[in-house]
Amino acid sequence: MYLNGVEIEETFAEAFKMWGSRVIITACNARWAMIAATTMTGFATSVIGCKCEAGIEGVATDTPDGRPGVSVLLFTPGKEDLPKRLMERIGQCVLTCPTTACFNGLDSPLTMPIGGQLRFFGDSFQASKLVGGRRFWRIPVMEGEFLIEEKFGMQRAVGGGNFLILGEDAEVTLRAAECAAAAMRQAPGVILPFPGGIVRSGSKTSSRYKALIASTNDAYCPTLRGITDTALPEGVNSVLEIVIDGLDLAAVEEATRVGVRAACIPGIRRISAGNYGGTLGQFQIHLCRVLEGQA
Repeated sequence: MYLNGVEIEETFAEAFKMWGSRVIITACNARWAMIAATTMTGFATSVIGCKCEAGIEGVATDTPDGRPGVSVLLFTPGKEDLPKRLMERIGQCVLTCPTTACFNGLDSPLTMPIGGQLRFFGDSFQASKLVGGRRFWRIPVMEGEFLIEEKFGMQRAVGGGNFLILGEDAEVTLRAAECAAAAMRQAPGVILPFPGGIVRSGSKTSSRYKALIASTNDAYCPTLRGITDTALPEGVNSVLEIVIDGLDLAAVEEATRVGVRAACIPGIRRISAGNYGGTLGQFQIHLCRVLEGQA
């Protein structure tokens, strides 16, 4: 299959089961809401080393308190890990940020008492209020009050959706990846957890060192073309990866569709994906099927 002259390899990306939640952060203005969201999602690129994967979904509209807001998605491999990571990041990064408030953004029967736990920071001076069947906690802080919802929703999710952009040189490959990331940020229900949404250090699910569960994807490293079993066709001298986490498989597939189409610019030779022979994930996202709308 070819798209705008770019070969779409007949392969699939392996994605895996995750647990996800959506947090709505508001503040006195958009700048402070974004500062809190950016801080909360720092060091959250991969569960390999960060315990969770998180990112900014986009600007939140129609927020519970009517103020400017940002939507954040956070994912963990295990159900029991999700409340721990939310407690850490909301407590250290949102509660501490001037003028912010924090609300649940996910309608789910499964909930976590995040605000119900963080309220104890108020040292018995906290107070609750019930609005429309939802309980909120007012926690006194030196600046005024921090408002947080008592319960946050959680649901099964999908992590590790991906595709690889194989280009003629580093410049055009980065430009294609930037185009893909920009287009994918418009898709709801997903995040791109790596810096700028782009990964230079794609990994495989094995290593020659016993202590490591992942290592450099040597088949796609241009500098190793002569000394490893390369997957790079002639004329490809740079590869970048886009990784996608989503609240459901359909959201990840739609983001893949949008991103691959945007990445197919002159100078890109092939679009591939992280296919590890079934050793990584339970979901298979077939590139050609997704692009043909058959996923």
